[in-house]
Formats: sequence, C-alpha cells, structure tokens
Amino acid sequence: MRIPLERRAVGGGRVPLSRQIQSHLERLIREGKLAPGVKLLATRELARDLGVNRTTVATAYEELIAAGWARAHVGQGTFVAERVPARAEPAPISAQKLDWSGFLSRRAQVVAADMHRRRAYGQLARPAPGTISFAGGMPDSTLFPTDAFRRVLNRVITQEGRELLQYYAPGGYPPLRRYLAGYLLRFGVEARPEDILIVNGSQQGFDLVARTLLDPGDLVAIEQPSYPRAMQVFRSFGAALVPVPLTEAGLSVPHLERLLERQTPKLLYCQPSAHNPTGLTMSLAVRQRLLEVAARHRLPIVEDGFDGTLFYGERPPGPLKAMDMAGLVVYIGTFSKILFPGLRLGWIVAPPALIERLEMAKQLADIHTSPLLQAAVYHFCERRLLERHQARALREYARRRETLLDGLRRLMPPGVTWTQTAGGFSLLLTLPEGLETAALLPRAQARGVTFTPGDAFFIDGGGERSLRLSFSAVPVSQIDDGMKRLGDAIRDLGRHPDHAVREPELSVPLV
Repeated sequence: MRIPLERRAVGGGRVPLSRQIQSHLERLIREGKLAPGVKLLATRELARDLGVNRTTVATAYEELIAAGWARAHVGQGTFVAERVPARAEPAPISAQKLDWSGFLSRRAQVVAADMHRRRAYGQLARPAPGTISFAGGMPDSTLFPTDAFRRVLNRVITQEGRELLQYYAPGGYPPLRRYLAGYLLRFGVEARPEDILIVNGSQQGFDLVARTLLDPGDLVAIEQPSYPRAMQVFRSFGAALVPVPLTEAGLSVPHLERLLERQTPKLLYCQPSAHNPTGLTMSLAVRQRLLEVAARHRLPIVEDGFDGTLFYGERPPGPLKAMDMAGLVVYIGTFSKILFPGLRLGWIVAPPALIERLEMAKQLADIHTSPLLQAAVYHFCERRLLERHQARALREYARRRETLLDGLRRLMPPGVTWTQTAGGFSLLLTLPEGLETAALLPRAQARGVTFTPGDAFFIDGGGERSLRLSFSAVPVSQIDDGMKRLGDAIRDLGRHPDHAVREPELSVPLV
C-alpha cells in the first residue's frame, strides 16, 4: 500500500507518522475505498511497504480502533469496522480535482441523457416486497438448467481448460460456429461457420454493427415502437432515428416506401419475430414485400432475431435472413432469451465482406468473447440439453401467456386493448382515450403491481397511453391477481383522472 508520508518537519513541526497513516486509512474507509469487513495489511507488512517502524503502524491501527473505524481480532488481524462512525465532511483538498464532465464525448453525453430520461420512472427492476412485477422482459431464472450446465462446464474446464483460458481468436469457438450454422438451418438461414461472429450478447451485436456502418448524422429507419437499447446504441453513434409505424401484420411497408422516396436511411432496424414490446410477428407477405422494397432502394436491414422456438401456436415465417437473396440482411441472434442472459453469448450472421470488418471491430472492443463459456454452451447444445430445456420452458411460458390473456379479457375495464402476442415474453397494452400511463403507474404501484411504461419504446415521445406487460418471469399463480390489481388501478384512474399522485422515483428495466 502506498501512503504519502511527510517525513521532514515543515514550518517548525511535523505530524507524527502514525497520525499520518491513521488519517490516510480513515479517509479511505470514509470514502468507501476500504469496505466494511476488509482486512487491513498486517502491521509488519505495511511497515515494510512504508519504510517505517512496525510500532508506528501498530499505533496508527490502535488509533483507528479507538475512533471506531476498525476492529481487532486476536490472532486474525485488524479489520475495517462493519459500522463506521457517521461520515464527517472530508478535509478540504488544496488541489482542484478535474471535472470530467467537460471531457465527455458526444456519444457519452447522448447515452447519459438517455439514461437520465429513463431513470425518471424509478426502480421497477427492484419492486417493493409483495409487488407483482410485469416490468422485466426476461426469462425466469427458476427454469434455468443450472445443474446440467455446471456439469458440462466442469467437464470443459477439465478437458480443454488450458487452451480456453488463454487469449483466443476473435471470431469465436469453431465448434460453436459450426453448431450455429446447423441450428440456423432449422429456420431456413444458410450460413457458413465463417459467416458467423460470436459476440457478447445481441447488445454488443448492435454496437459492432453501428460502429462499423454508421457515421454521425446518418439516418436509421426503425419500427415504432421498438427496443430501447437498440435505439440508444444507434443514437450514441450520432444517428438520427426515423420511425416507421408498426401494424398488426408488422412494419408498415407503404410508410417505409414513402420515407425512402424522400430520405436515404443508412439502414433499417427491425424485429420481424416476437417483437419487443408488442409480441407481434411480421406476416410472410409483409416480409416478402419489405425485402423487395429494401432491394430496390439498396437498404441494408439489421434483423434482431428472437429464438425460433419461443412461439405459441403456429410457427412463424422464417427470418428475413432466410429469404434474403440480395445480401441485404445482417442477422443478430442470442442465447439470452432461452438459456442464460448472464452468459452474454450472441452471434451476428453477415455477408463475408462485412463479417470481416465486424470481426475487426470486435477485436478492438474486447479481443474475444469468453472461449470457455462458448465451449460450455457448445457442449450443452451438442448433447441436446438445449432442446430439452427449450421444450420445458416453452410449455411454462405458454401457460403464463394464456393465463395473462385470459386475465386481461376478464379483468380489464372497457376501452383497454392489447396486442395478441404470438411469441416472446411480452405484449403492449393501450389505455382508453384520456388516460395516461404516467398517471397510472403510481396508482398501480400503490396496489402492488408494476409494469414498463410504453413511452420508453417510442422514438418521438409517443406511447403515453401504452404499457408493456411481460409475463415470462411471473408465476402463473400471481398473474390473475396482478391483472385484477392493474384493472382496479385503471378504473380508479378513469374515475379520478386529475387526482394528483406522487411521481415514482425509480428506473425501467429495458430488456
């Protein structure tokens, strides 16, 4: 440990070395840089590091203990106290610390502004105890096949650990790329292993595509509503987002055509299957028409792909990438929705000329995605454990979806409408005219139910009457009660639309 010590007398005096050491350690504890319970260096070791007598350090520790900043355990050492004294104002520092806000890039400023806007809603990701939360569009962790994955991971570490714990090629673990080439064939996507880049989740996929294709001022056409994290990435690279309305059949191609007659977007971002937040799936006719229009205008498409197995009832048409004859589509997929989000494993499928540049961007960003996790996922899939998990998870998510739809039909007041989700984890609900989500949210929270406000998914400030309900992480036993609470909150809002309510102070999970 480095502690600056003044060893010479200044102005006729000198603060004792023990007091200097004690003051320095006290400041580190006060500022949280030495956390409660952390063991301090042994007196002999710190004395050696500082070039002072061991007694000097021992005296400093005794002063810390006496002041309540530390505690001693005989035979174990000295530890930062679990409860430290009330924090006093830190002593003034003569040197002016750098104000980093003036050095932030435009990209960082855009991201910060967007995050501040979303935090206005409050911590919906961590609701109060007893709250039924429809806010998190994420898989249910209780369904995760953790034991099976642990066994596979242990085997991989034993058999391949030496190689996989070293630096690795940025493209990804070759067996996993070969597996994905076969897996995607099930959905009609033809790709060679070398056309697939393994990334840290779909979020990194958006980032790599944006940094490879976009310049400040470029236009990006995007469905409205759409996935907020994708919007945030494109904005952070200086792109201007141009909304294209969504219909029950998918993106409005006539609107896109009119847009392309006036403007030249650099790319189009869309979610053809299991759209977030609506749960809608683009019809085959709309997919075909979209590809025709994109080919005519030479418009690249970034397709945010959802796991092809998480659909309820009729299987959706194949991905746009499967129908793409002109080499326009960049396909981004992920294991996060069906397996473990914490693995952060996804992939990009792109034409060879582009995949090479994306791989360069990937290497600059983080060199490579964990080869150990890639190998574990490959062996998990190769043993058909993923297929078993998919079947089990789909049955449970289908039960929850049907329970939610039934509850909506029975318990919502007149005038409330919602999208008929065909896949994924969510649907979009719309309130009657004259009612807004911002006024509904605190009323719902007071009744112990919460959701994601819909305006987070709109580009132009719309969505004031909409909200997203995600059913994937809510037990079946709680869904009906949650819908009753929400229905009561909407009825209360309808009776007292102008009644003042406290704005929530928490943040929206935007997955």
